Amino acid sequence: MSRLPLRLRVAAAFALGMAVVLAACGTLVYVLVARDLDGSLDRELRLRAQDVAALVTSRPGSLGRSGNVATIERGENFAQVLDVSGHVVDSTPTLGGKALVGPVQVRQAQRGEYFVDVPSAPGLDEPARLFLTPIESSGQPYVLVVGGTRENRAETLAGLRTDLYLAGPLALVLASVLGYFVAGSGLRVVETMRQKAAAISADHPGHRLPVPPTGDELERLATTLNAMLDRLEQAVERERSFVADAGHELRTPLALLRAELDDALQHAESGEQLRAALRTASEETDRLVQLAADLLLIASAEGGRVELHPEPLAARELLESVRNRFLWRAGDARRTVEIDDPDGLGLQGDRLRLEQALGNLLDNALRYGRGTVRLQAIHLNGRVELHVRDEGPGFPDGFLPHAFERFSRPPESRQRGGAGLGLAIVSVIARAHSGTADARNDSLQGGADVWVAIPEWR
Repeated sequence: MSRLPLRLRVAAAFALGMAVVLAACGTLVYVLVARDLDGSLDRELRLRAQDVAALVTSRPGSLGRSGNVATIERGENFAQVLDVSGHVVDSTPTLGGKALVGPVQVRQAQRGEYFVDVPSAPGLDEPARLFLTPIESSGQPYVLVVGGTRENRAETLAGLRTDLYLAGPLALVLASVLGYFVAGSGLRVVETMRQKAAAISADHPGHRLPVPPTGDELERLATTLNAMLDRLEQAVERERSFVADAGHELRTPLALLRAELDDALQHAESGEQLRAALRTASEETDRLVQLAADLLLIASAEGGRVELHPEPLAARELLESVRNRFLWRAGDARRTVEIDDPDGLGLQGDRLRLEQALGNLLDNALRYGRGTVRLQAIHLNGRVELHVRDEGPGFPDGFLPHAFERFSRPPESRQRGGAGLGLAIVSVIARAHSGTADARNDSLQGGADVWVAIPEWR
């Protein structure tokens, strides 16, 4: 069944459901018609019993002459009067004077009227329904039995069954054919989307699935798939950009490294010249190693695989550790690095990763800023913000919205080295700690203010 086309499976399921519905409806109609026929016959017998009772009370022995009486229809209806012992007192001619019921039914009828079905009545080879009711005639108690054949009911129900047996399969066939075409109409939209999806590839970005204006599940499916294609296209574009930018950044140090080694091999005439070339090559190698490590961290972050070892940390100790690593550079540049941690704040995080992020910020402040650099911890809205402020010119106009993007560098900083990954690494580490990274230009004191916000340790 699972190998059949979906259209056939939908049509088969629709046909099965229609068969159940038609069978249930046919059964219900048959039961209701049968009940209505029974009720109609019972009402007819009651009314006839009233007329016959009035007749036999006023004119005893008149049933034998009922051929002239309108209340009795010969061949289909009959009546009989029995005494309390069950003997026939009066009867329509078709019964031949034989009692319709026995003494037990007579005694029961004396206590109240009731109905009874019999397989046949004397003179009739048809099932019949009897109505028994007590009457009085000339001051004596009697039981009046009025009956009618059930053959008309049986014929009506037989005709209804025949009609249902004919109409049911015909309706099922028509409904199944209709279901097949309706399923095909609905699945035609799916087939159109499938063909369009088969033509979509990374080589032809921008193509999307057609969205049918049906307002149903198919429209929502197409909208959801197009949103997924948007995300995939953005991811592919990010990967392409990442590979292109990484290749561009790797090309320069590799070219310098090769040039230095070639120069040392071909032109070095003394040990000092060879050592100078090797020192330059070592510096470029270090740059390559750092760039590869940064690229690996960013790639891991995009895959959600940044490994952290969180522990309770004191904000001041973290800031002091970072400052101590850069004191020699600050001294060479005749710069001062200060720490401001008035509240003795604590946070939960990976020490090495947070020191890496703060180190990138402090490196940028010493490289591009001026004056005193301040490392500051601030408690705000359940988070600890670790700020790095300088007194330089700040970020160029229009650069702040792109400051934390990969390989993003202001034009004037391209001559000073760097791959444009420092702030991107800071953002990756902040997000890995369920935090954020942000930057601004200090409009009051001047300079750049860059920080990471990490959840507070409680």
